[in-house]
Amino acid sequence: MTFPLVARTAHRYLEVDGVRVFYRESLPDRPDAPVLLLLHGFPSASHQFRRLIDVLGGRYRLIAPDYPGFGHTETPEDFAYSFDRLADITEGFVEGLGLTRFVMYVFDYGAPVGFRLATRHPEWITGLIVQNGNAYVEGLSPVARDLLGQRSETEGAEERIRELLTLAGTRGQYESGTGDPELVSPDGWTLDQHFLDLPGRKEAQVALTFDYHSNVEHYDDWQAWLRAHTPPTLIVWGANDPFFPEPGARAYLRDLPNAELHLFDTGHFALEENLPEIAPLIAAFLDHAAI
Repeated sequence: MTFPLVARTAHRYLEVDGVRVFYRESLPDRPDAPVLLLLHGFPSASHQFRRLIDVLGGRYRLIAPDYPGFGHTETPEDFAYSFDRLADITEGFVEGLGLTRFVMYVFDYGAPVGFRLATRHPEWITGLIVQNGNAYVEGLSPVARDLLGQRSETEGAEERIRELLTLAGTRGQYESGTGDPELVSPDGWTLDQHFLDLPGRKEAQVALTFDYHSNVEHYDDWQAWLRAHTPPTLIVWGANDPFFPEPGARAYLRDLPNAELHLFDTGHFALEENLPEIAPLIAAFLDHAAI
């Protein structure tokens, strides 16, 4: 009897500007294996990619860090949370590992972090995999516009954000829009909530939500970067995402008409339900884009 190969994965820390960044890294058989940098979303961390790393990490070098304020990463108490700072730390992380060429997977918060990296270092990016990672105004649902339009000076804004940081709110992000909720493991939202409940973590998430407008303000710049550099791009998108709906996926085709687009009948965390369909698409893409 034979069994499918499961990748070996190392779990490590790297010091970056006073932040102890936790990351997962697969250990492929080939020393020259293509590199895929996996940038996670809210309210999750690198653990959201565990199954993808198991499936593809034996053939490719998959690297997934936790941002400051997420997962196992350890952050100083005086760390100022903004998307610029998340990108700063991720940039230092990439430099610390000595990565110079890689495909970048951007999901949710991974899009604003990743596109900041791309505009700072276009020479790093050999290709993009976009999974419910928004860069267009039409990709913001009314729910997202309401939440992400909150400002610190608005009465009741922080309370509104904190409602999303409860177990019910976290679970809802995993199950909303799914075709079959029984295919979504409770482990993801349970672990996410564990990290959200750690001291200082909810405050970090509130600060990032208040800063989200800075991402929308960069959309024109990121779209210009896409048009200028035309990276090979694979788009795999949960079409029923209550935050970043299907028009956000199709909008990429304006600037990247040769991008490969696949829509799935699921929600925000598309890998939870559709990993068997998405993993082969990623493998085929890496075989070409990572050259």
